[in-house]
Amino acid sequence: MRDFHQIIVVLKKYISIDKKVYDKDVAEILNISQSQFATLKRRNSIPFIKILEFCKKESLCCNEVFFD
Repeated sequence: MRDFHQIIVVLKKYISIDKKVYDKDVAEILNISQSQFATLKRRNSIPFIKILEFCKKESLCCNEVFFD
């Protein structure tokens, strides 16, 4: 299973369309504040529910996000 930093990279690749994607963009798609995102990143704590909700909304397979 990937850690939070690796999951961020996967999400950034998914949402990038010819532009650089920042942590604030990932926080926005997960519907969390930038400060909460920074805290989660620092603690390496994965917001599973938020990521699963995003995967469902975008019809993205969660296995691709959480596993290699």
